[in-house]
Amino acid sequence: MSDARRDPRQFLLDLFGAAVGAVTAEGCLPAFLPAPPVNGRTIVIGAGKGAAEMARVLEAHWPGPLEGLVVTRYGHRVPCARIEVIEAAHPVPDEAGQRAAQRILDQVAGLTEHDLVLCLISGGGSALLSLPADGVSLADKQALNKALLASGATIADMNCVRKHLSSIKGGRLALACAPARVVTLLISDVPGDDPGVVASGPTLADAGTCADALAILARYKIEVPANVLRVLESGDGETPKPGDARFARNSCHIIASAQIALEAAAAAARAAGITPHILSDEIEGEARDIALMHAALARNVALRGLPFSRPCVILSGGETTVTVRGSGRGGRNTEFLLSLAVALNGQPGVHAIACDTDGIDGSEDNAGALLAPETLQRAVAHGLRARAMLDNNDGYSFFEALGDLVVCGPTLTNVNDFRALLIL
Repeated sequence: MSDARRDPRQFLLDLFGAAVGAVTAEGCLPAFLPAPPVNGRTIVIGAGKGAAEMARVLEAHWPGPLEGLVVTRYGHRVPCARIEVIEAAHPVPDEAGQRAAQRILDQVAGLTEHDLVLCLISGGGSALLSLPADGVSLADKQALNKALLASGATIADMNCVRKHLSSIKGGRLALACAPARVVTLLISDVPGDDPGVVASGPTLADAGTCADALAILARYKIEVPANVLRVLESGDGETPKPGDARFARNSCHIIASAQIALEAAAAAARAAGITPHILSDEIEGEARDIALMHAALARNVALRGLPFSRPCVILSGGETTVTVRGSGRGGRNTEFLLSLAVALNGQPGVHAIACDTDGIDGSEDNAGALLAPETLQRAVAHGLRARAMLDNNDGYSFFEALGDLVVCGPTLTNVNDFRALLIL
């Protein structure tokens, strides 16, 4: 572990590495595997940014025969011997994801009560497992996804809408598997770790309603075409509810979460002699606003030694949002850091990192970026106007120009945002 005082940048990168390393499928999945069926088949299905890696680990640790199909994001494929891996688009679905979803339904057709379905779910599954409801087209779903992503809607709100316009999400996939037993192994990327929100809960009963979905569209002022509105207003998009007997034999296990990642980073900080403080693993809200809260806390620590003594590192996770108003590039983590830079205004002794644990910040090629006390001064020397670039949602371009992007490629897991503020 790097010395935080001598090399703050590497120290923060090491914390991010420790966080990601603690939530890999290799380290988390094997302990949750059930016993193989005695007289039935084992079918593996799944969706998400980590689905292919989860399938690879499952193959390596499964004692009997198995077969199946998982869908993951383009660039997230890993080789599997017995489980087919299909790549599709994220965060906006495409035809490859639609075909994969239909093939997954075909995989589980005609199963018996003796069969076992292992469903491998991780973040990103909502877009990757896209099979529109009757009366809704793929183009409709693509337009809706784009509108939801730009609206600042929370992941729970987004997925409530998507469940009610799907033929596979919101528990419908589990019903397609019946009467086979379904065991869902899940890497949570949602604040609060509600398993029904992750990938829009394809194997879990859903308490939400079409009325809830309509209210969300109204709240974020998202207009949808008449055919989409009809599915929701008629109740045709209603999901299977808790208490449905067809879910009785099924189970779900969260194998990795943001809290696990934060605790691993905290342990790494302690080992390096820096006291960690975990704020929360479920922080939500506008990225630029969450940055203001973090900046106020960091300044108080730096200037007054309250509520924590220096040196320390403040850790937080969750999923912030960005309401897109400009035309710049960047995800929620560079947005957070650019807002943090403006708010801190070069506060001495404060360094920060913000990254998405899947290695991709939004739809860019970076996981996030790094911030130092001299960041704004260096930006001025490069002719960069931080406030204007924040107004344009252009955090990627800001940190790219400074050489401060964190680029690690897909990590093949996903427990969402990781933030660390080091105060020396």
